[in-house]
Amino acid sequence: MKKISGLFLLMCLLLVAKAEDKPILVSVQWLKEHLRDPNVVVLQTSFLKFDYDREHIEGARYLWPGWLAPDSPEGAYNAPDLKKATELLQTLGVSDNSHIVLCHIRGEVSPTARMFLTLEHLGFAGKVSFLNGGLDAWKKEGNPVTKDVPVVKKGNVKISPGVPLLVDKNYVLKTLKSDNGIVVDARMQRFYDGEPTGNPRDGHITGAKNIPYTEMVDQANMFKPLDQLQAYFTPVSGKDKELVTYCFIGQTASVVYMAGRLLGYNMKLYDGSLQEWSRLEELPMEKTEKKE
Repeated sequence: MKKISGLFLLMCLLLVAKAEDKPILVSVQWLKEHLRDPNVVVLQTSFLKFDYDREHIEGARYLWPGWLAPDSPEGAYNAPDLKKATELLQTLGVSDNSHIVLCHIRGEVSPTARMFLTLEHLGFAGKVSFLNGGLDAWKKEGNPVTKDVPVVKKGNVKISPGVPLLVDKNYVLKTLKSDNGIVVDARMQRFYDGEPTGNPRDGHITGAKNIPYTEMVDQANMFKPLDQLQAYFTPVSGKDKELVTYCFIGQTASVVYMAGRLLGYNMKLYDGSLQEWSRLEELPMEKTEKKE
């Protein structure tokens, strides 16, 4: 009887934890209603701080993508150092009970999606959301912006990474040989097919499928409805298989990563992407055969 009671309690705790997971996407209306919540931390992402200095949502803090996806001599967009990431997030006011909401500007969906992926990689799954449509959607609905920089109290977050979501070339090779996963090229189809890109080799990883990241969002830079997203994923794989996505450097594939997460797929991202893969001649690549 005690074993049954213990199992029941565990199931209840898991259900409660699941119920407390924050949505992957939040709307402008949701953010408007929750902006004063002391646990909500809005991070506006852009390549240049100039954009943040010019305008941002009241209380938002600035997150430069390079802080959480630094470049190195081994390649662009790497996983961050855990100590530095912890210090950064604490400086931005993130605590263990915080709900992070990422906000992009204009068309900078992919670097912001990479921040979403990186935060999930660091253990924030269920604690980070993405403002659908970003700052443009916020302003379009008549909500105010400001230049005022908020005074931020240092947070106390402690990073606890779970299963790695950023994987290496060996993981990709293992996936290619497995029946449990599919490798997905997130670039536009013409690059997948083999149009020259400036990399040492063109085409795609042998056996990879194609889900172009550009098809995941609409003209307003908002993620498309789930049924439309599903139409791109269904021909590639069911939800019983893990999807490992890649692109040129590990940025734009983050958009496909997010779309897959929205649909309930088990997603990972090959961080080295073709910047690395195309340089290693022993790794298989192919071009799409032209139909006559």
